[in-house]
Amino acid sequence: MYVPNESRYEKMKYNRCGKSGLKLPAVSLGLWQNFGYNDSFANMENMCHTAFDLGVTHFDLANNYGNPHNGSAEENFKKILDRGMREFRDELCISTKAGYDMWKGPYGDKNGSRKYLVSSLDQSLKRMGLDYVDIFYHHINDPDTPVEETALALDHITKQGKALYVGISNYNTEQTKEIQKIFKELRTPFILNQPSYSMLNRWIETDGLRDYAKEDGFGLAVFSPLYQGLLTDRYLNGIPEDSRIGKGNTWIKNELTPKMLEGLNKLNDVAKLREQSLAQMALSWTLREDKVTTVLIGASRPEQIVDNVQAAYKTEFSQEQLNKIEDILNNIR
Repeated sequence: MYVPNESRYEKMKYNRCGKSGLKLPAVSLGLWQNFGYNDSFANMENMCHTAFDLGVTHFDLANNYGNPHNGSAEENFKKILDRGMREFRDELCISTKAGYDMWKGPYGDKNGSRKYLVSSLDQSLKRMGLDYVDIFYHHINDPDTPVEETALALDHITKQGKALYVGISNYNTEQTKEIQKIFKELRTPFILNQPSYSMLNRWIETDGLRDYAKEDGFGLAVFSPLYQGLLTDRYLNGIPEDSRIGKGNTWIKNELTPKMLEGLNKLNDVAKLREQSLAQMALSWTLREDKVTTVLIGASRPEQIVDNVQAAYKTEFSQEQLNKIEDILNNIR
């Protein structure tokens, strides 16, 4: 029987989602990779237990997570809940998403229709054995569905009690403003946008989303903060066979140029001066300035979670460090 660490809330920092009453841990666990049909259940259960023991209360899923079968991550998460964590349901913030291709036919493809969103959430709740999720996201903007339909569907879901809050993911500033206007009219509890963001992917800065979220009062839960593993020490001295690039299952292979590798090693030097690993510094960097609510990490083993969570405790940077990082990033590509 799983017994969580009694001191799990003593160190983790919890940030309020914009102007809402909900707080999320500075570091959250995403179940996109390594929670699928062919992955080790013992390892994924150990990772969830390790995360919760460290004060990570937010577990982020989606209907299509779980290679090679859509939904298998949610099914495995149900097993983890059933084997001891369900007792602590009120201490957990569980989110899931819908928007990408999920099932055959015109109602399960990539879209934002009322039919798809309501049906998908019902499926997700069944797979996880839950009466509700804490946050339900529309996973990606759908230009073929009127934004009013998507907004009304998400509002309907909260009124049904199947989600306490709603969010959007992969929406830029213009798209966010369009749906946010409707949410405000409906008084929908919209609290989060989930975009990609890292030292090597700063589109939410140039697009203005990072500043707009702070001004408008909703949170940001950012994913891919380690840029598919490039912002770690995995590739500083070559390509390990068991890495994502080594296995050939990632698109970032072409980005690991000699210039990129030189820049990564320079960033690693800055991290050493901060007494952090490169991964820890990259995560701390995303959390600087209090404009990001939580950073979503993925992991393949519990030790990575232990290492990455340390980033939440060291988010202060000197101006000299920030300037040095900026110079490196400006010359890395």
